[in-house]
Amino acid sequence: MSDKTIRHRLRPFSLLTASMALACVTSGAHAAQDSSPSLSTSDNQVTPQDSDATNPLDHDSDHSHDVTHVTASPMNVLHESIGLSRMPQDAMHTPQNVNVVPQVLMQQQNVKSLDEALKNVPGITASVGEGEGGMAGDQFLIRGFAAQNDIYENGLRDFGVYTRDSFDYDHVSVIKGPSSEVFGNGTTGGAINIVTKTPHLGNSYQASFSGGSGSYYRGTLDVNQQLTNSIAFRLTGMGNENDVVGRDRIYSHRWGIAPSLAFGLGKKVSFVLEYFHQNDNRIPDYGVPVVYSSSTAIGRPVTEYGVKRTNWYGTTYDRDNSSDDMITGRLTAKVNPILTLYNDMRGGIYHRYFSASQEACSNMTPGTAAYNNNVINGSAPSATCQSDFFSADPASAQVARNGGVGGPEPYRQSDWSIQDVFSGVAHLRTGRFRHEIIGGFDIEYVTDHRQNYAYGSNRPSTSLLDPSPYVPGLTLGNCNQYPNRLVNIGNGVGRKCYKDSDALDVGFFLSDQVWLTDYLSVKAGFRWDNWNSHYSATGGSTATPDVHYGQNETTINPSVSIMYTPRSNLMVYFNWSESTTPLSMYVTNSSEPMNAKSASAAPERSRLYEVGAKYSAFHDRVGFTAALFRLEKDNSVQTDPTTGDISATSDQERNQGLELSASGTLLPNWMFYGTYALYDPTITKAGSTSSKQGGQIQYVPHNQATAWTSYEIAPRKPWNMTLGGGITWRQGVWLDQANTARVPATVEFDAMVAHRFNGNWKVAMNAYNLDNRLNYGSLFSNRVTPSVGRSFLFNVSAQY
Repeated sequence: MSDKTIRHRLRPFSLLTASMALACVTSGAHAAQDSSPSLSTSDNQVTPQDSDATNPLDHDSDHSHDVTHVTASPMNVLHESIGLSRMPQDAMHTPQNVNVVPQVLMQQQNVKSLDEALKNVPGITASVGEGEGGMAGDQFLIRGFAAQNDIYENGLRDFGVYTRDSFDYDHVSVIKGPSSEVFGNGTTGGAINIVTKTPHLGNSYQASFSGGSGSYYRGTLDVNQQLTNSIAFRLTGMGNENDVVGRDRIYSHRWGIAPSLAFGLGKKVSFVLEYFHQNDNRIPDYGVPVVYSSSTAIGRPVTEYGVKRTNWYGTTYDRDNSSDDMITGRLTAKVNPILTLYNDMRGGIYHRYFSASQEACSNMTPGTAAYNNNVINGSAPSATCQSDFFSADPASAQVARNGGVGGPEPYRQSDWSIQDVFSGVAHLRTGRFRHEIIGGFDIEYVTDHRQNYAYGSNRPSTSLLDPSPYVPGLTLGNCNQYPNRLVNIGNGVGRKCYKDSDALDVGFFLSDQVWLTDYLSVKAGFRWDNWNSHYSATGGSTATPDVHYGQNETTINPSVSIMYTPRSNLMVYFNWSESTTPLSMYVTNSSEPMNAKSASAAPERSRLYEVGAKYSAFHDRVGFTAALFRLEKDNSVQTDPTTGDISATSDQERNQGLELSASGTLLPNWMFYGTYALYDPTITKAGSTSSKQGGQIQYVPHNQATAWTSYEIAPRKPWNMTLGGGITWRQGVWLDQANTARVPATVEFDAMVAHRFNGNWKVAMNAYNLDNRLNYGSLFSNRVTPSVGRSFLFNVSAQY
């Protein structure tokens, strides 16, 4: 399908008409048999309307059709809590496209990380951290826009730079589009909110063990103990060791623990105290380089030309060791039937040692920074890697491992952060109008200290076809030993030893949803933020003076929504919202939060126009959503593939499209979860030479879809069995804004089979990438990481 045809199909009026027609047809077909929704019983659901007689979502007319008992499905996510007090409604009644990955889906797929959970959400891709910072960790993009600063747990920002394990997850919500009115600065493409497991009344005990391909060994524990009639304790834990099937020398050894204590369960005043610790020792994987067969060819991963997918171009010095601790307290006080108050506070401490090799296979020009930083004994043996590979002697091709700026070199990072969000939700009337008013303030502070190290000499190149991680004679020292070998950061920063940065954000938010009639409501809100940040680079080489930068930004981000809810299981909505992203937000996960140019740069601005429909059908067994959106972004932020610097450009980008989802129980014992996204991602104004006017935004596919289904045979019989399987598909994407490098489509088939013994024990087998297809997960402009090859995982679990 051509770009012209896709753009034609995405004309707003034609899609709007189709969406509204779909909503109306479905509503009419099932109006006689649907009833009001049964809210989810998730431990973390914020449901002030449970005991609130003034709940604005309760329509008296809805109950006139209640003729059967509601049988909700755990796979129908429309009544799942989003998981934060500032968005108290469920996904069904939130006027924005929300994708929820439920607990039952994660269990069937044996999800082990945030990255694996988000494979079920269209529009999310992972990028590789680059440059001197070499951030790696969880670096996601939503609808093509960076979201590394937009990961939350229970509505509080998670500032850590690490790969998140899923052992403590209840479910994961992805709120699509700008949400600065709720979350503050950031959220250009959306926000990821992890809802954790917390104590509940009653006792439950669960343990599981998994083993399989790639020397995979994993154990988890989940214990909930009721202590009194209103106090409960919960403990979740995890131990995990694994290699990566299809990649040489890549492994992760990690463990985690998350105890929590809840007071006042079922009472008007409740308090939940949570502690989280995760320790991880892993090898960073920068993947394989992208190469160009000729000066006019489209760049492709070198593995597309026959190079082994297992090839890893790092060294024995590469490490990514992280230790992360967070303590969270969440207070809920139902003052009266009208007003509920919340106060959520979190403190976090994050430590990390990171060392990675940045490989490159290109033709380097003598005298350039890339050439000079790879000179060994007077020459750069890898300078002709690309042309050597496409010559008659491809075995002569040598890959550089120093990167374009002589790095990344190792560094040690220590961060700490604190955030407090106080909010109130009020349901009241003024005359004939009902209101839901949400207001409060948000204060967060984060600081980052980084000490750089340096090698005594350049890392030599290695064979493109048969790489070796061993580098004899390489010595690692502190910045005082080799100050002139530190990474040379541009824009006047130079070779510096210490990088220190901090940021303080003070925000105030207020919104009011007014019911003009029983079925028509309007919601308007805004958030005011003041973002004050500082950055300094000191020590190291004296050739460049120490630098100190600062940025102070005051932003206002509004949001307006119109909602039509003729029944509590049907909503049609329109949403307009804006978001702001100051460059200095990237304190902990950027190699260079600020420089002389970006310190005075205007923040990135984005706007969302979205119309959609949500419908919970068949007595809440199946949920359907449809959303048509247009997302515009000015002053686009880009990451330099050579230096890793995050900088503002004058690019203007637009992504518009259609997102669909369906999830629930289609027939007794038959569950389904499916999503589809059709995007038209366009660079509407190329403000830099590295962007193509009218080109496609990097990393964003035109089409993307996921599907998972499971069927339980004879569920109450000794010979019971559950069969499941699914597909993940993402169309090929461009890797750069100039549209000169491309990665092929991703197609992955997964499957599972499970059997239960006497209601308490279960054995299961999961298979991933059944056809062993060469897919690519993490993406960047000049390299990509091959995904896991065909693998099998056996699991045995007990639950009492």
